[in-house]
Amino acid sequence: MEEHVKKSLEEWKNEINDLLIAIEKEYNEIKQELQIYSYKFSITKQVIQSTVNDELIRDIRERYQTPFEQKFNQLKEDIKDLEEKKKVFQMFVDKIDKVKGKDENRSYSPAN
Repeated sequence: MEEHVKKSLEEWKNEINDLLIAIEKEYNEIKQELQIYSYKFSITKQVIQSTVNDELIRDIRERYQTPFEQKFNQLKEDIKDLEEKKKVFQMFVDKIDKVKGKDENRSYSPAN
């Protein structure tokens, strides 16, 4: 493989690695927020189950449970999307390494 091709692939790989780092950072932030909303949603659910007053139950559902559940579900979707992004961009890195590795093996082969 020619040197300018190797250099270009390495620059591209570095760019993708920067994206992966940003994705990983966002993933960790959302994962923490998801953990918080998991607790909030669970606690709210338990309180509702222990409450007999229908008016209070409606108020709690409206004020807490529904928004917490919506946020929790949205965060779960965000996590799935980020996991898919990580997987896809990691494939780029793997493919670049594979292409460069094959060429390096060919270059140093005893048959050449």
